Order: sequence, then structure tokens, then C-alpha cells
Amino acid sequence: MKSNNELKLIYKTDGPSHNSIILGDNCAVSDILLKKYSSEVKCIYIDPPYNNGEEYAHYSDSFAHDEWLSNMRKILLKLKLFLSSEGSIWISIDDNEVHYLKVLCDEVFGRNNFVTTIIWEHRTSHENRCTFSNNHEYILVYAKDPVRFKNVRNLLPLNSTILSRYKNRDDDPRGPWQSVSLNVQAGHAVSSQFYSITSPSGKNFDPPNGRCWVYNEERMLKEIASNNIWFGENGDNAPRRKKFLSDAKPGITPETLWRAADVGTTNDAKKQLLAMFPSMAVFDTPKPESLIRRILEIATNENDLVLDAFLGSGTTAAVSHKLGRRYIGIDASRESINYALERLKKVVENKEYGTVNDGLWHGGGAFSYYELV
Repeated sequence: MKSNNELKLIYKTDGPSHNSIILGDNCAVSDILLKKYSSEVKCIYIDPPYNNGEEYAHYSDSFAHDEWLSNMRKILLKLKLFLSSEGSIWISIDDNEVHYLKVLCDEVFGRNNFVTTIIWEHRTSHENRCTFSNNHEYILVYAKDPVRFKNVRNLLPLNSTILSRYKNRDDDPRGPWQSVSLNVQAGHAVSSQFYSITSPSGKNFDPPNGRCWVYNEERMLKEIASNNIWFGENGDNAPRRKKFLSDAKPGITPETLWRAADVGTTNDAKKQLLAMFPSMAVFDTPKPESLIRRILEIATNENDLVLDAFLGSGTTAAVSHKLGRRYIGIDASRESINYALERLKKVVENKEYGTVNDGLWHGGGAFSYYELV
């Protein structure tokens, strides 16, 4: 597509909008957008071609390796300039190019800015035709400043598994609690951390070999007197500390293994698109809304700016819209853009069959559509 470095407004929905969908080559569009949005984007998510040799309904995913790598270098160098000081970039990929992409990202963003590799269980069915049934993909995560990103990234809500660990076995007025270990490695211990503890039933307990008590004896006796130490139902078990739900952090640190039961599968995403567009050819490898939701809830807050330079079916834009994030979506395929635009219209009208609703989304908001001319 020949570019005169100009974005032409084609239409916009009713109401004020900071959201943009853009048809055009992502590198050329980025050059224009950087004039306004340099160092302004909190989260970039991209789902680029995986270069797995497949031909899909909406795009070809077959390139020479060097060509694919060169194209990725070009766009990543530009996307890096969008990141704010607290910003992060999340890149979906599979086994075919993940290791080459990791080395490229180390070059572009810096090895010290690598945060983690997330393993996503993108399918739960078994593939018997292959040597191994490949059930996972990857998401590479880099940050403009990993220390700042760690300080601002959000915790995930406590799930039912975590909450189920908290009980109130002794009717403590402070509420539910779970018991945690009272001993730690003895490598840096002092002598006051080695002593015997007598349980209510009269049993004596010493720390295990190579371990010491987390408190000195004076502090331990105070904790026991304050009913902060649990010796079991009959008072004759090894001591453990009571950790109260009321004192727990308001969330849990994100893990790197994302199960399908928590964030959905490719098949879940296909079913959603089929429900929305029964007469249209469904995307072969869409991402589920719940996957993008988790990324945005970790990396962003309301009104933060999100950028997707490989918009595809528009999942990132749809989820961003419903979560109250500002967003920019770019794609070079008119077919993909048309798909995304129709999806966003349904979001605005509250007619989308999405999973990111929780009964709280009732429609509204606006977006603008541009084309590179």
C-alpha cells in the first residue's frame, strides 16, 4: 500500500473518543502516530504472524525465516518508542519462532528488560497425528523499565482456590485464616532462633534439621499468648503461624502458567466469533477475550492507552473498550479491519457475545476509524 503519510478519518461513532482503529501498514502508521504518542502507551499487545507455514482464511502465515525476522525487527523497533516509562509489551508466538523472537527482542528492548515468558494452554484437546500433542503457546513480556513495571503492575484477584485455604477452625474473632510454616532455613540464623516449643498438650518441638524458628523465643511466646500460633485441633501438632485473610494482600502475584480453565482457548474464541458473525468466515487463530483481559488487568488501569499493531479480529480493542482503556488498533488487512469494526459496533451497542462483561458492561463509548492514504 502506497503511503503519503496521512491518516484520513473515514467515520466515527457518536460521542467523544480517544479510541482509533486504523487500516494501513503498521510501520507506516506507527511513524505517523509516534508524533503524538511517543512514550505514551502503557501496554502493547501484538499477535503477529507465527510463520508456521500455514495458509489461513484471513492471512498467509508462510514467510522465509529471514523475511519474517526482518519484518518483526522493523515493527518492534518502532513499537519500542511508544512505551511509557511504566509500559510493557506482550507478544504471542508459538514454538516455530519463539527462540528467534526472544533473541530479537533482547536486541531491540535489551536483555535486562525481559520480564518473563508466559505459557498459555491454548488448547485442551489431544492431537494424535503429531509426534507430540502441542497444547501451549507463549507470550513474551518485556518492559521499558522492569523495576518500575514491577512496582505498578497489578495483582490478580484472589481466586476460589486461594480463598478456600482460609478457614476459621477455632472461631477466631479476627476471621478466616490459614496456617503457614514457622521455620526457615538456618543459613543466616542466630542462636536465639534455636529452642524447643511446648505445645498445649505438653509435646516439645524443635526446628527440623537445617532449619530454625522464624522468631526468637521471647517473640514466639508473645505470639502464642496472642493466639497467633496453631498447634492443631488437639493442641499436639507442630506449631504453625496463623495468617489471616484480613491481613492478606488484596491479590496474588501473576504466575507464568496460564491454564485454559482460567483464560480460555483458541476454540473458545472461535465459538464467540461464530456467535457474533455466523455468516462470516471465522478467524483460525483468534485469542479469547479472557486471555487479553488478564494481560490488560495486570499491565494497565482504567484510561491507560493500549496499542495493538496486528489487530486481527479486534479482540484487544473490544476488551480494552469494555475495560475502560483507551486503545489504538492497526491492521493492514481490510478484511480484518472490517471484522474488527463490526465487532466494536456491537460492543458499543452492547450486542457483542463477549466474555468480558460480568454483567457490568451495558454498551456505550465511541471510536474513530482511519485509513492510511
